[in-house]
Amino acid sequence: MPRACQDPGLRLVFACMDPPRQVVADPLVLIVEDDPATRAMYREYLDRNGFRTVDAHNGHQALAKAKEMHPHAVLTDLGVPGMDGFEFCRALQQLDATRNIPILAVTGRPEYLDDRERFRAAGISHVLTKPCPPDVIADELRRLLRESDPAPDA
Repeated sequence: MPRACQDPGLRLVFACMDPPRQVVADPLVLIVEDDPATRAMYREYLDRNGFRTVDAHNGHQALAKAKEMHPHAVLTDLGVPGMDGFEFCRALQQLDATRNIPILAVTGRPEYLDDRERFRAAGISHVLTKPCPPDVIADELRRLLRESDPAPDA
């Protein structure tokens, strides 16, 4: 993102571009989705397109896997059983080890989009509505990874 830079000798202000951040090769993505077919579709597409994946079918299982595996990014449905996607994301925000993981949420409930504060409070980086093609998800994950803090060790 451009930022203002000043050359003290010339007293000029100009736009400086920070060098692009390197995305970790084969970043690990935690997929949280209760529908087995959708989970498999996301996993297979991401695995074929430069990501490693681990998956969970509910928020409790996802939180345990996030603590254990320290993924570089999370892709979560918001309507998973038990601990829903919002609760899961808030739980990630409370832990030092997972606080900075970028989170891409997907939802089949467009009414959720009306409450932007709820997403911000949960630490969700971006949200997409279902149905969402896997290539759009992969592109958004790459963007989030480029913009995120240095990735944790996997």
